[in-house]
Amino acid sequence: MKKALLIAAALAVTTSASAAGKLEIFSWWSGDEGPALEALVKLYKAKYPTVTVDNATVSGGAGTNAKAVLKTRMLGGTPPDSFQAHAGQELIGTWVVAGRMEDLSSLFKSEGWDKAFPKDLLKLISTNGKPWSVPVNVHRSNVMWYNPAKLKAWGVTVPKTWPEFLKTCTTLKAKGVAAPLVVGENWTQQHLWESVMIGTLGAANWENLWAGKLKFTDPKVVAGFTTFGKVMDCANKDASGLSWQQASDRIIDGTSAFNVMGDWAAGYFTTTKKLAPNTGFGWAAAPGTTKTFVMLADSFGLPKGTKNRAEAINWLKLMGSKAGQDAFNPLKGSIAARIDSDLSKYNTYGKSAAADWKSNKIVGSLVHGAVAPESFMSAFGAVIDQYVSSRNSAGAAAAAQQLAVRAGIGK
Repeated sequence: MKKALLIAAALAVTTSASAAGKLEIFSWWSGDEGPALEALVKLYKAKYPTVTVDNATVSGGAGTNAKAVLKTRMLGGTPPDSFQAHAGQELIGTWVVAGRMEDLSSLFKSEGWDKAFPKDLLKLISTNGKPWSVPVNVHRSNVMWYNPAKLKAWGVTVPKTWPEFLKTCTTLKAKGVAAPLVVGENWTQQHLWESVMIGTLGAANWENLWAGKLKFTDPKVVAGFTTFGKVMDCANKDASGLSWQQASDRIIDGTSAFNVMGDWAAGYFTTTKKLAPNTGFGWAAAPGTTKTFVMLADSFGLPKGTKNRAEAINWLKLMGSKAGQDAFNPLKGSIAARIDSDLSKYNTYGKSAAADWKSNKIVGSLVHGAVAPESFMSAFGAVIDQYVSSRNSAGAAAAAQQLAVRAGIGK
């Protein structure tokens, strides 16, 4: 009882004037994604001016490097005050099941977040009705980006299915475009695989795959691998040496026609490259995924044993607030996780994504931590690497099924 009262008292910290001390926030937002995080830090410093904020960023696409550093710190008993994680199984299947995170039920109740966030999102970040992290945004994984002027010059349109994409690929190669599709390092290829598979299987079968109702060895999934191989035949040969930003640059300069990337690319195009939506860059749902919103969310939790707990709780309150989300997301290229966001603050892309968020079928992203535990994802990259080299669809499907069994998917 005494412990519960102490926790409730700590969660009730709201007075900005009394906040003092330090706050370490741990994320992988750097470079082109840095301005969005800086906007949040600026708001926090304005509200809590006596707190010293340590922005502990570890750069690396999709958090690959940051997660390795975080693991060392969490297991070593020196957790950051709050850290970024993809909402869903990435956090729950790793640190919640290990008993290293605090239940945020009291905070969600006091802040009214049980009504501010969509039910499907609350379900994603919770176990047994208990929420474990605060989502600051929603990203869409399945977006195909292009340069409108270049497509017009080449005389092609955005393909709506993967078979149509392959025909467009042939047309572009005949026009001298060596790599109609641009991809980057390994994780961006997994990202592409996800959209190809959903566009091949459909949203319902994608959900069945992660519920254990559809096996990777099913002919439909094997066919999805085969389609992915054909799509990769349209891609650049120097993929392993490119970051996602460098891959995006090839759309802007017209080296390639298409790139499948999450909508953080919208933030890169508008904030860094100063391009206008619909003229400087264009977008559509990845082929075969029209009316499907493949979702991921960035969220922050509260590790047990953090040194600056009160300051961390105030950070979480800011991240979940309307003001915080509307300061962060227009710069990040994402939309607010809250349903009461002020859309006047968002650009044309943001308004488009928000409309799709409300009307599309929503499914979780594999690559970005929503539908499978880290034990699956940490090994799945090797499956994709091997497949890209061998083009053995049946072998890749069998290897993925073995990973699914070991990860307990569907149980």
